[in-house]
Amino acid sequence: MNGPEIHVEFAPGLRVFVPHGRRSGPTPVATDGSSTLGHVVESLGVPLTEVGALVVNGRTVATSHLPAAADSVEVRAVERPQPVPGAPLRFLLDVHLGTLARRMRLLGVDAAYESLDIGDPALAARSAAEQRVMLSRDRGLLRRRELWAGAFVYSTRPDEQLRDVLGRFAPALRPWSRCTACNGLLEEASKDEVAEQLEGGTRRSYDVFARCAECGRAYWRGAHHQQLEAIVGRAVAEFGSK
Repeated sequence: MNGPEIHVEFAPGLRVFVPHGRRSGPTPVATDGSSTLGHVVESLGVPLTEVGALVVNGRTVATSHLPAAADSVEVRAVERPQPVPGAPLRFLLDVHLGTLARRMRLLGVDAAYESLDIGDPALAARSAAEQRVMLSRDRGLLRRRELWAGAFVYSTRPDEQLRDVLGRFAPALRPWSRCTACNGLLEEASKDEVAEQLEGGTRRSYDVFARCAECGRAYWRGAHHQQLEAIVGRAVAEFGSK
């Protein structure tokens, strides 16, 4: 690049995306004279889904802003909680986030999940068609223009991933209302209605059941319920049940 040189400073939370040499204070960046500021920021490694505001010489500008020589650019992180205008708040998770998807569903958050690697174009198209926030650790996917909305999942640990998403988007929590297998809504069911899914010990030991309205899967407070209650309890205590 041989166009105007600008100085760019990234918010601390965004420095994970940029080379080490650009992580401390304003650093010079050579531009090509025709690329937008949004393109320049993405070329430095930061998905625009993670950018809350671009401030040039003290003034907030759009991603379409054309940088000029000696511009001082501040790249801020998204505000938390992040508003998502338009459709009801719904999510789509890629193939690598299955545990996060199940935990979000456990809390009653609408979280669609692709268990197969269907490719970035198909994921982006589904995000747009269903107006879902795409959650991924794939920066290339989050740069696709057809996405309706997206967010980078910063951690590789499910507990931290869940806290990150809940803190960023503040979805309403309705624990025990969704099927963790397919994301469908749960409804009360009698023992007779789910009898074919129960083994003898379960039939004798439990009397309260729910069933998914979509896939028909039966639920009851089984051996793993205490562990699931702990996940729900931590999330509700920190983020509230709205």
